[in-house]
Amino acid sequence: MEVPKRLRTIRSFVLRQGRLTKGQERAFELFWPINGIDYAEQLLDMQALFGNNNPVTLEIGFGNGLSLAEMARANPERNYIGIEVHGPGVGLLLRTLDDFGCSNVRICQHDAIEVLQNMIPDESLDCVQLFFPDPWHKKRHHKRRIVQRSFLEQIARKLKKDKNFHAATDWQNYAEHMLHVLQASDDLFINTSTTGDYIDRPEHRPLTKFEKRGQCLGHGVWDLIFKRR
Repeated sequence: MEVPKRLRTIRSFVLRQGRLTKGQERAFELFWPINGIDYAEQLLDMQALFGNNNPVTLEIGFGNGLSLAEMARANPERNYIGIEVHGPGVGLLLRTLDDFGCSNVRICQHDAIEVLQNMIPDESLDCVQLFFPDPWHKKRHHKRRIVQRSFLEQIARKLKKDKNFHAATDWQNYAEHMLHVLQASDDLFINTSTTGDYIDRPEHRPLTKFEKRGQCLGHGVWDLIFKRR
């Protein structure tokens, strides 16, 4: 199958590589050969990757990976691919997966847009998750926000029919931006919200430590789940 050409020019992240702890370095040495996916311009074979045909959830930008590990532990019948560019977060997730005994997660440390374009087969995913992406809150930086029409077109190609794109943010302006872009893409997605905007946090999305702290400070969090047509 022919791999599509690169389309991306503006990156939605800044690479801030912190130093790995000794434990994270050891996690890379021990567990990357088991859980890691080396970036290559070649489509993945999901059955070969996981050794089964279970549904696959892709999470873009998993941060420290703790919520992804919790989801994987709670749903062993589902496979997960996590994409993250920051090494310390990858190292922490590798270590946590070993602590939890999770064998249903694979990790790719690379730009998510390039992974989507060049490694994820069309109509191979049952869910795509984007939790707390960089909001790029200054107006001049809004073009760097990952949720744009071109991104949604890519997501729609990778999702199976009637499967979900789930996004969450703690920046109201970004929530409004995502809602606007998704609603304008009604040829691709249908809003699952009964009120036509946001939903309450579903039980399958773990409440993170960062999110709990924000709630104590009165910060809001907005979840959106849109179904692929």
